[in-house]
Amino acid sequence: MTGYQEILTDPSYAHQLVTFTYPHIAAGLIIRDLPVLSSNFRQHQPLADYLREQQMVAIAGIDTRRLTRILRERGAQNGCILAGDTDAEKALALARAFAGLSGKDLAQVVSTPKPYEWTQTEWQLGAGYGTLTQPSYHVVAFDYGVKFNILRMLAQRGCRVTVLPAQASATEALALKPDGIFLSNGPGDPQPCDYAIRAVRELIEQKLPTFGICLGHQIMALAIGAQTVKMKTGHHGANHPVKDLDDGRVVITSQNHGFAVDAQSLPAHARITHVSLFDGTLQGFALKESPAFCFQGHPEASPGPHDLGYLFDRFISLMARERANNKAAV
Repeated sequence: MTGYQEILTDPSYAHQLVTFTYPHIAAGLIIRDLPVLSSNFRQHQPLADYLREQQMVAIAGIDTRRLTRILRERGAQNGCILAGDTDAEKALALARAFAGLSGKDLAQVVSTPKPYEWTQTEWQLGAGYGTLTQPSYHVVAFDYGVKFNILRMLAQRGCRVTVLPAQASATEALALKPDGIFLSNGPGDPQPCDYAIRAVRELIEQKLPTFGICLGHQIMALAIGAQTVKMKTGHHGANHPVKDLDDGRVVITSQNHGFAVDAQSLPAHARITHVSLFDGTLQGFALKESPAFCFQGHPEASPGPHDLGYLFDRFISLMARERANNKAAV
């Protein structure tokens, strides 16, 4: 019942129609009911006004629970929202003409066109967002569709973040002399992102601390020779149970992906760290010979469960350890 604003602005949903089952507090592209009145004290503007401002197509009056049952049983479907036209055959033809997400490189579509610096920290009650003034680490983040709260969580832990476009090379990243590399979330099929796969492969060879999530997780897998597959329905929502195989804990996670890494294709120098308790699919792995690890879900969960905040702490620990090792070597 929360997170609709975030889902509307999440780059990982690029080129997709989103439907919600909750009938009233629902936003996105397909909803059951759009209330005429809205009165939340934190409101800045009504949903309909926001959608018009962003030029986002939406439709209400749909039986979203029935639609959800169809998607659950038959998998993700092509769809079309037609405004001002009731020609069902035309709508069907447009939906059938959509090629789907397989083979689509959307990372470079939603990525930043140029590098930028990030120092904003997490929101605190009574204070709002803060600013990092004394960074301890420098992280280079590859933007495949990054969510701002991911950057805030890195800054909160003392990281000055330089965000690079999706197509940036390993050479460009290394020239910034980072303490660590972050591979962000993003939409679409990871396999066409050959530029990203090539860059990550080169960065892993440098043995820099590297942390990937969502699309970044899949790109890291492809970079080490594993394979990805298209899922029937994908994982979406903020209540997915995942087991951490290192310590046995079960965490509730936020998920948004239509592709998954084939666990059977992982090479011997990678070990599985997390699995989904919904369907057993791979959720995370770490490399044995390099300080690199990744996770399929969205550990920043804004909003949603914060169970996986420890993954950010693990990334910080890797950078601290590498820095200590380098000092000892000198």
